[in-house]
Amino acid sequence: MFRSAIAIMEGSKAALMAIKANAMRSALTCLGIIIGVAAVVTVVAVMQGFTKQINDQLADMSPDVTNIKPYTSVEKEMVGQQAKLTYSDFLTLKARIKEAETFTALMFTWRFSGAAEYGNKSHSSRVMGTEQDYQRAYRTYPELGRFIRAEDDEKRRRVAFIGPSIIEKLNLPDNPVGEYIKLGGEWFRIIGVAEKQGSLLGFDQDDYINIPISTMSALEGGSVDTNVQMMFRLKDDANEAQVLAKIRRILRQLHKLKDGDEDDFEFETAEKVRANVDKFTGSATAITAGIVGISLVVGGIGVMNIMLVSVTERTRVIGTLKALGATPGFIMLQFLVEAVVLSLFGGLIGLAIGYGAAALISILVPSMPEAYIPGWAIMLSFGFTSLIGIVFGLAPAIKAARLNPIDALRYE
Repeated sequence: MFRSAIAIMEGSKAALMAIKANAMRSALTCLGIIIGVAAVVTVVAVMQGFTKQINDQLADMSPDVTNIKPYTSVEKEMVGQQAKLTYSDFLTLKARIKEAETFTALMFTWRFSGAAEYGNKSHSSRVMGTEQDYQRAYRTYPELGRFIRAEDDEKRRRVAFIGPSIIEKLNLPDNPVGEYIKLGGEWFRIIGVAEKQGSLLGFDQDDYINIPISTMSALEGGSVDTNVQMMFRLKDDANEAQVLAKIRRILRQLHKLKDGDEDDFEFETAEKVRANVDKFTGSATAITAGIVGISLVVGGIGVMNIMLVSVTERTRVIGTLKALGATPGFIMLQFLVEAVVLSLFGGLIGLAIGYGAAALISILVPSMPEAYIPGWAIMLSFGFTSLIGIVFGLAPAIKAARLNPIDALRYE
């Protein structure tokens, strides 16, 4: 055991001395590994940054809130059919689902999808009808003024709660509470401005306008163009499975779905969204990193070629070592350690360059999230570069170990 440890130490020392003696060649040998690792790390850092940003945003959603959204199968979409949930569906469920602590909704209509106007400025924003409970469900808190209240909804008031981006888009005063903007041809008084949330995947989360859902429904006059998404939080003692089954039964009756017909709605939780996001970004990261990782194999081939050249150049040195009693295992270890050190050194530099490139991208492109490299990616980088060093350094190491000492000493 002791002699093996000494052999490993001596072999490692000899390998490091050989790398130092050929510093320029060693640096050029690492270049392929550096480029490959840097490319992979850049991709992973950017994609994981997206994942982290999305998960941070989803963390602001209450994990116990369940969404009910329209669902249209691919077959129906191809023939122009589109599933909808209506304001009437929402009112029915809100009245009948007593197990819910909160039951709220968002309404979207074609009429209010046009431009918002203030003075001589106009801007096309997301206009959504909602109510008081939405604030608690999705933690939409005001920076200025207040959110929509129950009396606003009951009296169908023409009031608006806006995202902070609307101030800039419409050139509103810094404190726009009390100002009037035009939506869908109607005037609405601003009652509050939301806290800033920032961008997500290039999407401005602060570019929206909320108005009372009853006001939107009344102005639409029961139009079939309205579409509603509902969300609810159950009481602590409620049985989730039973409540979901009850909601499903009520909606199927309201939509006159027959036995065998698939649901034209679906349930979605924050955990489900997070799982889908992780699945998508994970697959995208793996595929992209795999494609870019081909350059690592090219870099490994470069390491093998240089190591084979190194074996040829040091043939007489190898012969001398063997004549002095060096075992084939010692010779093999020396070249193997040299290949692994070169790969690890390239991997370390590539990791730094890759993270720097990802950080630079996130700075130069405003919509990009902050670069993020998880611990497993760092371990994987070093593990993979070590593996490359072993795999591609093995052939030169075996060749060196098998050299005949007499022939090696006579080599010119």
